[in-house]
This record gives sequence, C-alpha cells and structure tokens, in this order.
Amino acid sequence: MSASLKPRDSLPGLDYRFSDPGLLSQALTHRSFASSHYERLEFLGDGLLNFVAADLLFHRRDEASEGDLSRLRARIVRDTTLAEVAAELDLGAYLNLGEGELRSGGFRRESILADALEALFGAIYLDSDFETARRVIGGLLESRIQALPAADDLKDPKTRLQELLQGGGWPLPVYTLVSESGADHEKCFRVACHADPLDKPVEAEAPGRRKAEQAAAARVLELLDNDKP
Repeated sequence: MSASLKPRDSLPGLDYRFSDPGLLSQALTHRSFASSHYERLEFLGDGLLNFVAADLLFHRRDEASEGDLSRLRARIVRDTTLAEVAAELDLGAYLNLGEGELRSGGFRRESILADALEALFGAIYLDSDFETARRVIGGLLESRIQALPAADDLKDPKTRLQELLQGGGWPLPVYTLVSESGADHEKCFRVACHADPLDKPVEAEAPGRRKAEQAAAARVLELLDNDKP
C-alpha cells in the first residue's frame, strides 16, 4: 500500500528475483500514485498470461475442442482468478496507490489486484526472457488449471439448454419478455422460456433481460433433469 512496504527485488511467495528493481516498482504502481504506472506492463502481461494459459490447457486437455479450451482459459484469466493469485502473493500490501484509492480500499479491489498481477508478469518478461516468464506464470496457474471442472460445466444455462435440445432433435428454445418493472436504474425483467419438451413455458426474473433469460434456461434444465427416469 505504500512504497516503504515494497521489497527491493522480489515479493514473498514469488519464485523470481528482479535484476532491475525499478520494473517491480513500476508493476506495483497504480496510476493514482504516479505518472510512471503499471498500465503498459499490464498490457504486455495480459498477452503473456493468455498464451501461457492457452499452452497449458492445450497440452493438459487434449480432448477439448477449441470452444471448450476458450471457456477454460476464460475461467483462468478472469479477474476473480487473478485476484486470488494476487492475494496469495499478498500483492495488495505492496501496491503504490494514491490517497483516494487507499481510502476506498483499492488494495483489496479485484480489478486492481488482477491488473497489477498482469503487470508483474510483464515486468518479469522484460527483466528476464520469455521462458522465465512462462515458468513463473505457469507455476502460479498450475494448481488452478488442474482444478478446473469439465468444460461443459462452464457453459452458461442458455448454451447448455440449446445444445441439449439440439441433441434430442427438439426445436431451439424461445425466450419472450413477459414484463418489466421498476425505475430505469433498477429495472426487473420477467422472461418466459418456451421449450418443446415441457408442457408450458417456464418463467424467471432478474435485474437484466439477459440474466432473466439465463435464469429461465437454468430452471428449464432443472425441470428436464428431474424428469429423467
């Protein structure tokens, strides 16, 4: 959270020591703190992260299709997962943040932790080489890649329902808006999902039409699963 806490050339739990501590300092500096901040390093680290995740998944999930690999990678490189890795490194304690970000708890914010981790990856690459960066990134991702569920379990309910109906020779589901209520900034949408295997449409509501459609599809999947012998 302040420069005095930042280690000279490494971080606890990080299997890498910087030759140029200035790169580590930049990777830990938010734009609210100084003009020399981590955003360019974040851009570079994001590309490295996506490649390393893709490479690991390609070799560990040789049965997965391109679409499945994309879904699995998205789970690995999302902010939530990256923030968990950053928390394991206690990254938030070493971030250089402006007063406003400090007061608002920026050192705990998922997006900031994820961005700083990507910047750290970019800094390691610039300080060393590609193979070293791949080794460090892979080491931090390995356990999470091993713990990933089957790719089908990561599909959203609408996709799973569509594939289920197509596989059974049924028409695609149809979603219709039943009603919407509430003020503009807090609207609630009620949607009906029409699926031929069921006698009547299934309705669900949520704060957003897409979310309501997903909720309705999830309820249809649950009903169809309960009807199995």
